[in-house]
Amino acid sequence: MSKHGAPTNTAEELKALDRKNLKVAILAASWHETVMNGLINGAQRAAKDANIGTVDLVRVPGSFELPVAARVLAEKYDAVIALGVVIRGGTPHFDYVCQAATMGLTQVSLDTRTPIGFGVLTCDDEAQAVDRAGLEGSAEDKGYEAFSAAVMTVAALA
Repeated sequence: MSKHGAPTNTAEELKALDRKNLKVAILAASWHETVMNGLINGAQRAAKDANIGTVDLVRVPGSFELPVAARVLAEKYDAVIALGVVIRGGTPHFDYVCQAATMGLTQVSLDTRTPIGFGVLTCDDEAQAVDRAGLEGSAEDKGYEAFSAAVMTVAALA
């Protein structure tokens, strides 16, 4: 796990932003419900900490669908938080979905100049995903981190 070097004052920085005027979309895949609920809850906690004015939740079937939905949402929101989880299986499908989601979301951000919080977990097994999902007992809260990164980028570019 790569928690080493992570910022330690993110919650305080978010609270200092107090961005009531921002519109943010949390875009979440539907696969792996327990993990996704943890990621969504983490992003929503970060939104509350930052006192964001508008936060809408949009669901899509899976991580592969995140880029196209993010492209549409980026036209309407100040930031988009893309949340998903892809767990390695016995076929190359994992590699294709991970690459498509990563490259697609990067392209959306560059094309629209809209910060995209990258909260797509790419894990070898379900235990790794649970440990990053911000659930009780999880070591990390990637939903919170993805939301924070996008909103803090909006603030840095303002």
